[in-house]
Amino acid sequence: MILKLTPLILLIAAAECQFQSQDATLAMLERVNEPLFIPKCETGVMLEVPTDYLPSGYQAAAIQNQLNNRFGKRIQIPIKRIQIPDVSDLLALPRLGTFSTFVPRHRKLSARLITLFMEMRTVEDFFALAAYLRDRINPSLFVYAFSVAIMNRQDTRNVRLPPVSETFPGRYVDGSVFVRAREESYILTDSLVDMRATIEIPQDYTATQREPEHRVAYFREDLGINLHHWHWHLIYPFEGPREVVQKNRRGELFYYAHQQIIGRYDFERLCNKLPRTVRLQNFAEPIPEAYFPKLTSQIASRNWQSRPGGLRMRDINREADQLKVDIADLERWRARFLEAIERGRVESTNGTSIPLTEQNGIDILGDMMEPSQYSINPQLYGQLHNMLHVVISLIHDPDHRFLETFSVIGESSTAMRDPAFYRIHSLVNDIFNNHKQRLPRYTVQQLEFQGIQLRGIEISTRGTTQRNTFMTFWEKSTVDLSRGMDFFPRGPVFARFTHLQHLPFTLNVDVNNSGPRRQALVRVFLAPKLDERGRDMPLVEQRNMFIELDKFLFDLQPGANKIVRNSVQSTVSIPFEQTFRDLETGRPPANNTGGSDNFNFCGCGWPHHMLIPKGTVEGFPSILFVMISNAETDWTPRRNTANNVCSEAAAYCGIRGENYPDRRAMGYPFDRLPRQNAVTLQTFLTPNMGIQEVVIRFNDTVVDKTPNNGRAPRSQIWNPSNTRNPSQRPAINTQSNQNLSPNPANGRPNTNPRPNTNNRPNIPNNPNNRPNIQNQPWNSNQRPPQGGRGGPNPQTFDWQNGPRPGGRPSSPNNFFSSQGNFDRGQSQPIAFPGRTGGYGGK
Repeated sequence: MILKLTPLILLIAAAECQFQSQDATLAMLERVNEPLFIPKCETGVMLEVPTDYLPSGYQAAAIQNQLNNRFGKRIQIPIKRIQIPDVSDLLALPRLGTFSTFVPRHRKLSARLITLFMEMRTVEDFFALAAYLRDRINPSLFVYAFSVAIMNRQDTRNVRLPPVSETFPGRYVDGSVFVRAREESYILTDSLVDMRATIEIPQDYTATQREPEHRVAYFREDLGINLHHWHWHLIYPFEGPREVVQKNRRGELFYYAHQQIIGRYDFERLCNKLPRTVRLQNFAEPIPEAYFPKLTSQIASRNWQSRPGGLRMRDINREADQLKVDIADLERWRARFLEAIERGRVESTNGTSIPLTEQNGIDILGDMMEPSQYSINPQLYGQLHNMLHVVISLIHDPDHRFLETFSVIGESSTAMRDPAFYRIHSLVNDIFNNHKQRLPRYTVQQLEFQGIQLRGIEISTRGTTQRNTFMTFWEKSTVDLSRGMDFFPRGPVFARFTHLQHLPFTLNVDVNNSGPRRQALVRVFLAPKLDERGRDMPLVEQRNMFIELDKFLFDLQPGANKIVRNSVQSTVSIPFEQTFRDLETGRPPANNTGGSDNFNFCGCGWPHHMLIPKGTVEGFPSILFVMISNAETDWTPRRNTANNVCSEAAAYCGIRGENYPDRRAMGYPFDRLPRQNAVTLQTFLTPNMGIQEVVIRFNDTVVDKTPNNGRAPRSQIWNPSNTRNPSQRPAINTQSNQNLSPNPANGRPNTNPRPNTNNRPNIPNNPNNRPNIQNQPWNSNQRPPQGGRGGPNPQTFDWQNGPRPGGRPSSPNNFFSSQGNFDRGQSQPIAFPGRTGGYGGK
């Protein structure tokens, strides 16, 4: 019998003859503690499920037709009845318990569930099984396995997952936020929803500046960084079907993605006058770093555990989790790794030796370090990386005598918040580096590109006349937490948090090609110039500090070439708006294939607002490195160029269904020791390389990115008329002045007019509709007034032509007016032709 929650005929849009996978996905992942039959999403979508799919406590009410009038008429999506496979093993994990892919038992349960999801023959069968399991099994286990399946099934490859911060906001936001949210959500309902205030999250809510490690909390606790780490582990799970787990160069990508995290973290530490991370070396010594996350698990209604400084790792013996690991195991596994690297070969399960070659050695070691089901010999080499996470996450209750659960380092979506995460991965990176140091060093012939000479590099940053200067500052952004707030009155619940940001910049490279036309691969890296003591960093150390900023193809013509690359085009990062944008408002219909491809992004990539380290007020000296290499030998063409659904960062995430695009070792040319005579970076260079000394200048100013009480995210809608920019720009309000000439800088239609938030007619004195100033692509006076209620704008800053009335001129320590509003070139994400990214291929 099918549960009829409404007498209304199923309202499936006429344009969508296929199953509504996107709406069903959003409903599955919203308010995961609520039963599935309760309306979800802002449109009130309901999944119409068979009665016996409901939790047992609600089946009787459904049979008696008592739920029909409870929720009124809604848009419904029918869920078919299928033969449910045996899922009794999945029920063994308590529904209100904790889940971690680092725990072997939990990992096997997730692999079992992923396999079941992948084996469903049709998308309707897949969602039917998901609907049956959602309200029965542990929500964290469900969300993880369901998300992995969504990203790997062929029939859901265009479905966009919401950020996990919406599903589990308690993993990212101070628990006190929800106390304030409950009050306003209960009182300000229905017509009063728009009066809800945006909740401010303090920048320093986990510690004070008295704690030295808190100087880099803005990095560790950044929402975008932690979402990236979660999403990366969704793409590369530990166990499951072969097509899900065994992706191209998976182990090497584990090495490189985390090596870059450590490089970036140490860069930030130097900017904040902290030494580089000390690797976790002696497992018997106390861990001096403390961490108090101030987070609450909304599933179990318990706090994520804190760790005081000075605790020691102890043997773990927790019967409830079927988890037993000794510190001696960690020591033994590390010794076996180092022995294998020293011998240059590893032992497989059948007793054969496999050499660690230049081509596949790091890939083998990566798969062993984060052991998947395809590791060479998990019995011999163990689970060093995973168990280090587990042992530290249970340091407060190793034998379960206090019935406590994991701390944040035991969950991939929160692990990067803990300072101990970086000590673990510094150790892991040191083991990988032992292998890299034993590889042959790159020769000049392996580095140069015959006939190519790099003649000059320059960085120009919008908003300043200073060349070769990156500008950073604080920015406030707003996210909607309502999707993860179970049983609350509906409507948005906005929270505003502060994060690092940088001004848009342009890379200009002058290259001379003395040969024929050829395609080049341009590699861009950034590293600190000085070490902790203020001395020039030797290349043998500096090579581990080079962070990748970009990597792209460029057609070199004979003679002089000018390469111009905008920062928003980076193949390392994805825009902030892409990570947090609304997936309901303005989504193109399912029959609009091109529009769906442009609208749906895969979501994996380093957050663009964290692309550039913080720097210092006086200017942090750094080195920008650019290398031009031969794309014919270094680049792998895509096999399926027609399918370009993913349009983001390939550097850390790979490309869905494709081989990793760069044939060279990840991190090339800095992944190995420099040749014998190359002691400094200058002596390491070949003619196709170049360096430029730059500074990163930090302005300790906070700028609000989303005024008008945080309503900007909901007002962003998909603009299908902009064929060159498939990303979410606000559509031009019909009330605003559209009689503007094209932008003379690029010839494109002028998109500066913003929505007229006060809906007044266009009159000469309306500050929302001032004409565009000639040769000024970004006119900061054309933004809506603060609060969206009309009236003149406060003082603003024009990025290209200096301050508007009331503003102050740019200076080394003041590159915008700290009291004014402004528009940036990256206020909305811009997509560029030819940009690739996504998941690792087989």
